Amino acid sequence: MSEVRAQLERALAGRYAVEGALGSGGMATVYLARDVKLGRRVAIKVLRPDLVAALGRERFLREIEIAARLNHPSILPLHDSGEADGLLFYVMPYVEGESLGDRLAREKQLPLEDAVAIGREVADALGYAHGLGIIHRDIKPGNILLQAGHAVVSDFGIARAISAAGGVTLTERGMAIGTPVHMSPEQGLGTGEVGARTDVHALGQWSTRCWPACRRMPLPRRRRSSRERRPRPCRASGSYGMRCRRRSRR
Repeated sequence: MSEVRAQLERALAGRYAVEGALGSGGMATVYLARDVKLGRRVAIKVLRPDLVAALGRERFLREIEIAARLNHPSILPLHDSGEADGLLFYVMPYVEGESLGDRLAREKQLPLEDAVAIGREVADALGYAHGLGIIHRDIKPGNILLQAGHAVVSDFGIARAISAAGGVTLTERGMAIGTPVHMSPEQGLGTGEVGARTDVHALGQWSTRCWPACRRMPLPRRRRSSRERRPRPCRASGSYGMRCRRRSRR
């Protein structure tokens, strides 16, 4: 038994009975537990100790309270949160299913009807949360849970809470909030304000994995005139630069 799990069991004794670890990620470790009072199974996410050291506990818990107000059928709700013996945790329903990431790893391609339904439900959840000023910041297949044929977005507001609580401290420690492959330019480079477009960008990124056929569709081509020349990559500055060429006059 890990030290963190033993510490969690002692701190939450009488409230939750920890049954075992479900997995871990860049920000937290997930434990399967049983709500002692209500008898239901829950998932408890415990933030990494080094992340806790970089956060302001009180502000993080305040931000978590804001996320807990979300009430939408496609958003996984928060049951509980708090600090226990120095550990920051939050409690969510345990979903007996798989994530979209798991399904894509197994099937590689989804039926068109399933892909459209999942995209519509996630977009609806984003629209609801964005209307309340809450941005997810980490929309990825691993955070889309599939339950009884429907898509449910998990960890909504968590990245926001961590970002608001940690602020510049996380950046200084090199801790990125989000998944690099799905990040929008302003989020990845830290050069702009993160907003609704950040989530929309991420949704578009992984949607192409659900619809592989889109990759094979030819893009419309604009006919070039005989005077137009296609720019070539600049050898000095890489593929994003343009080669400057001078035309010699005869």
